[in-house]
Amino acid sequence: MKKIYVADDEENIRNLIQMFLQKEGFQVQCFADGETLLKAFLKESADMVIIDIMMPGLDGFEVCSSLRRKSNVPIIMVSARDTEADRITGITLGSDDYLVKPFSPSELVVRVKSLFRRIEMDRKVLDKANDTSMGNLTILPHQKCALVNGKNLDLTLTELSLLLYLLQNRDRAVSREELLNQVWGYESEVETRATDDTVKRLRRKLALKESNVEIETVWGFGFKLQEKEAKEES
Repeated sequence: MKKIYVADDEENIRNLIQMFLQKEGFQVQCFADGETLLKAFLKESADMVIIDIMMPGLDGFEVCSSLRRKSNVPIIMVSARDTEADRITGITLGSDDYLVKPFSPSELVVRVKSLFRRIEMDRKVLDKANDTSMGNLTILPHQKCALVNGKNLDLTLTELSLLLYLLQNRDRAVSREELLNQVWGYESEVETRATDDTVKRLRRKLALKESNVEIETVWGFGFKLQEKEAKEES
């Protein structure tokens, strides 16, 4: 069984999440605060973490940041706040999804299953791919990593799969719909900002490592991977 850790300071929400996820066959352990979850994770890791943003002590952002320094575990953030700033902060720190309260427990179950399905698909895609490079960026699919000048970008599987797909299709712009289908496995357009969220996080990581490869936005369509030198020459 997949093990999921849940941290929320509201007991009724913890119980509701636990009940619905357990009905779907998941093993669920709940925590009233982020610090307790982190201590438990260090002793025994989970397959996924669901964390509320507003908690006493360590808030969800701090928990997400701490987890990302140790693991690429899938993270879903839940919050009563739906501001762009909160969402961007969650994206930047490495959350894989963001759900606004009040939410339907059934929707959370769908998100959890979708995220696990995406991760499994990412692994299969990476196992079949060959090493490839562009500029000072190199992707080593079998090692599940991407390097800029030999330095690890520390990507999640989803980030790695998206970057690999853009690199494999460097000769053209790739639409959001195509990325949703090929990277996330959605067969039709759904209400999601998954592509844009992941691209923002990738851009930040590429910039921090001073990569000469960047993800260009093709307005109203999608994205294209391009070397900065080639862009300047053109």
